[in-house]
Amino acid sequence: MTTGGTSARKEPPRPITTIVPVSAQVDTEALLSALPHPILQIGPDRRILFGNAAAESFFSMSATMLRRSRIDDVVAFGCPLLTLIEQVQATNATVNEYAIEVATPRFAGAKLVDVYAGPLPEEPQTIFLMLQQRSMAQMIERQLTHRAAARSVSGMAGVLAHEIKNPLSGIRGAAQLLEPGLSDEDRALTQLICAETDRIRNLVDRMEVFGDERPINKDAVNIHDVLNHVRRIAESGFARQVRFVEDYDPSLPAVLGNRDKLVQVFLNLVKNAAEAIGDRPEVGRIVMTTAFRPGVRLSIPGANTRVSLPLMIQIEDNGCGVPEHLKPHLFDPFVTTKTSGSGLGLALVAKIISDHGGVIECENEPKRTVFRVLLPMQQRARPTSAEPL
Repeated sequence: MTTGGTSARKEPPRPITTIVPVSAQVDTEALLSALPHPILQIGPDRRILFGNAAAESFFSMSATMLRRSRIDDVVAFGCPLLTLIEQVQATNATVNEYAIEVATPRFAGAKLVDVYAGPLPEEPQTIFLMLQQRSMAQMIERQLTHRAAARSVSGMAGVLAHEIKNPLSGIRGAAQLLEPGLSDEDRALTQLICAETDRIRNLVDRMEVFGDERPINKDAVNIHDVLNHVRRIAESGFARQVRFVEDYDPSLPAVLGNRDKLVQVFLNLVKNAAEAIGDRPEVGRIVMTTAFRPGVRLSIPGANTRVSLPLMIQIEDNGCGVPEHLKPHLFDPFVTTKTSGSGLGLALVAKIISDHGGVIECENEPKRTVFRVLLPMQQRARPTSAEPL
């Protein structure tokens, strides 16, 4: 019983709760899906809990299939990615790893990626995984390397043109003057002198191309016409027994370029592919591919804007491939795997592609080598209907 008024019953304090709006959850998932890099959420049992749109594209699996799978089933056995996940789960610490090869049964070969892996603060055994493919970064690095290499060779070519070509002309002329008064045996030696001086002169002439900084004459070029011309040359000569496969995008717009120089580029690449196939041309295959990739953009040094390189042309072969130790220097001058090669072919290819505002890269796997060229397309003042191919 109370006196002097009514009693006030105290209610127990209510627990403080944080309410996360449903829209915030949706926004977070939408944000992750919009990121261009593959992102996965891996549970304690290594089951995939989430994969964004980039992950679907990277692994060639739908989000539903990803969520039904364990990461062990998605990547190849022994993949370094599995070791990284184990390390994060064991140490509960963030890991950054560079140049990891990720292979799956769903695509040929391996993809080179940089990896960020870390535990979620609320669930330490749940891993947040982000992959970043390195192809674009490598293309930028290679492009800069090609330009630096071209400048170094151009300086050397200027010296060689003056210091070597003039004496060579004198040596050749003296051999020709001696030839009529010699015996047949000695005449063969003067002919050898002439042949060798011609070979050295041709080598210097090829190097002089690197020093030519004049802008090339460009026009609208049908790249399929260029590739068909290269194929006819190859099939009538050095690749007579090799099987060619064409995988062309017929809607590809014109390339702004120099037709003769583009023929030189792709003839060189096809010739290298045929030589890589070697002594078994009957089982050799060269695949010529074109495609439109509107998402490819590149920052060019000295330019304030990013340049779009949507036109992709690939030359693929099933030959012996490129030795691993040569891959970083493949487009450098004087680098070659041929016993009689000068090592200027791919360096010249890289310079011509650079003069066209494009880039070239090499993707090498066992029994599969791909040289991929990315070029800008011809800019039009007003949009018109596609040109007939």
